[in-house]
Amino acid sequence: MNKKLLAYALLSGLGFAASAQAEEFLDDRWYVAPFGSYVKPGGDRDSNVKGYGAGLGFGKIINEHFNVELRGFYNGFDDETNRFPRANGQWDLAGGSADLQYFFCRHDFSPYTVIGVGGMNSSVRGDSGVGIIGEAGAGFTYELTDNFLFRSDVRYRYNNNFNAHLTRNGTDEYHDMVVNVGFVVPLGPKPVAAAPEPAAPDCSTLDSDSDGVNDCIDTCPGTMAGSKVNASGCPLTLELKGVNFEYDSARLTPSATSVLDGVAENLIAYPQKNDIEVRGHTSSEGSNKHNMRLSQKRSQSVADYLSMKGVTNKLTAHGYGEDMPIADNTTEEGRSQNRRVELVWGN
Repeated sequence: MNKKLLAYALLSGLGFAASAQAEEFLDDRWYVAPFGSYVKPGGDRDSNVKGYGAGLGFGKIINEHFNVELRGFYNGFDDETNRFPRANGQWDLAGGSADLQYFFCRHDFSPYTVIGVGGMNSSVRGDSGVGIIGEAGAGFTYELTDNFLFRSDVRYRYNNNFNAHLTRNGTDEYHDMVVNVGFVVPLGPKPVAAAPEPAAPDCSTLDSDSDGVNDCIDTCPGTMAGSKVNASGCPLTLELKGVNFEYDSARLTPSATSVLDGVAENLIAYPQKNDIEVRGHTSSEGSNKHNMRLSQKRSQSVADYLSMKGVTNKLTAHGYGEDMPIADNTTEEGRSQNRRVELVWGN
């Protein structure tokens, strides 16, 4: 296979799979996300004591990969001056950010990366300064129920306080590590993907009228059961089994009229209105001349009955006597098979 065609086919297949997965992902709920935080400040804050805090996020699931979220938080470092002589005292950090989360997949366990930007007010020893923050990190969610997920992530936080000079070393840039642990509570029921529509059956495997020709190439659907058909599924002949006559007569028996009633209904409903020859045949009992007349009368009797029942095809009666046997006339079983009436479709 041409390499370019192979590459195109592979890319098309991957694109189709990705598109199908995107169509299956329907969850676009809003959610709330309370969390607790553990903060390890960088040495640039002149603080060596780990801090803790809490916060609340409010977000929305955008698609199979992205969430957006607004978060507010508070963190504090409760320094012990006697234990850490360089410490400046209690740090209070309060702020908020706008996050973009990228999920690699959406399963029970769903890893993600996150970036965020926002603002934060820092207070220490009665001084404060407002600055910007930027965060980047990675985490995961684990779905406990449709409306309750465990979530945790680890983030690097950059903070710039724009010349507030809150520390003795004079820096206004700070670098912290933040570990968040909390929950995600989606609002409302989890959407359920609609059951896929069943694939259309392959017409080559179907034969709706059981004539031996599959539906893909059958140009004459709905042929009567028992019909012999051509390669296109159009009827050629049909032996009218059960159409019998009184002995040595063209009078139809009651059971024969019942069979012909069903044949008439099918012919009336059948869309092809080709001319039909009604052929009568007999066994070899009696003279050939007598059998020829009897077969003609019997075929005419059938044609007349079908016309009387409303069949609009042009019907022509023709008796063939004993000239076209299909079985051995020396046995009763063979003679019974030779006494028959057939319908033969014209072009």
